[in-house]
Amino acid sequence: MDSATVILALSLILIGAGLLLLLAELFLPTGGILFVVALIAIITGVALPFYYGDTSTGIFTLVGVLIVVPALTAFALHYWPKTRMGRRMFQTGPEEDATIATMPVIAELELLRGRIGRAVSPLRPSGVAEFDGRRIDVLTEGMMVDEGTWVRCIDVKAGRVMVRPVDKPKLSDLEDADFS
Repeated sequence: MDSATVILALSLILIGAGLLLLLAELFLPTGGILFVVALIAIITGVALPFYYGDTSTGIFTLVGVLIVVPALTAFALHYWPKTRMGRRMFQTGPEEDATIATMPVIAELELLRGRIGRAVSPLRPSGVAEFDGRRIDVLTEGMMVDEGTWVRCIDVKAGRVMVRPVDKPKLSDLEDADFS
């Protein structure tokens, strides 16, 4: 074997080892040590054909590295968030459909809309009202409501039950009411 072939083989081995070390840096927590060693190996692998070989071999090696490294980096970064360490690095937010409105507790409160209950504590303007035997934290529209006053749920916004005082309901009104 002539020296040009040995130099080319050595430079390709250094570049390949550098690329493997770059991949390993993504998956192993080394604090950047593998990254530095990988860069040194790749730079040395590109410089060897320029220094010991001819210029055309060096240019082909440089162009190859400039194509392979970004492609490999994009590939690795695509799969990195799916690894154990990647999940730690990239904290994911809540799922798109995980909003306050879809929480089961809020969905239960939505069922109170239009229902009539009784204030268990003074509402100044917040307090506790009882709907169907359940005590619920409620808010008025800014008015003071005495304990024992009948209230109607007029709205539920972001888990807050808004109520308004009403006259004492008649039993016939409650039987004919549509709570759906």
